[in-house]
Amino acid sequence: MRDRLVAMAAGLWWGSLTAIGFVAVPLLFRHLPSPQIAGNMAAHLFTAQTWLSVACGLVLLLLRPKHPGALSGRAGTALIFVVLGMLLALLIEFAVAPHIRARDNLALWHGVGTGMYAVQWLCAGALLWRQARAPGG
Repeated sequence: MRDRLVAMAAGLWWGSLTAIGFVAVPLLFRHLPSPQIAGNMAAHLFTAQTWLSVACGLVLLLLRPKHPGALSGRAGTALIFVVLGMLLALLIEFAVAPHIRARDNLALWHGVGTGMYAVQWLCAGALLWRQARAPGG
């Protein structure tokens, strides 16, 4: 049961990052009448993604192994991915997004946010990949 919940949380995290960042937001900019409207809608989607990322990360933290030595090897690496992914989500929302919304050096802050989102996506992907490994592997 624990393994299934972990797999679902990791899958939801990575899948939602993929769907919003690489599908929904690009479609907004392609089909909405102006970049300003698309940007405002994208900001709402990214805020929702932040809280979904934090929720998935908390589930993964709560379900991590509690036995002695649980922070060694694979479990320790997974913990780093969870904490880093959550930290990136919160930094994007509270440190980067305000600059983007204010159009304060938009190119710089958009690039920083995009890079941080990509690293968060890689963290969630690594967690999902590790969880979905072949039985006994």
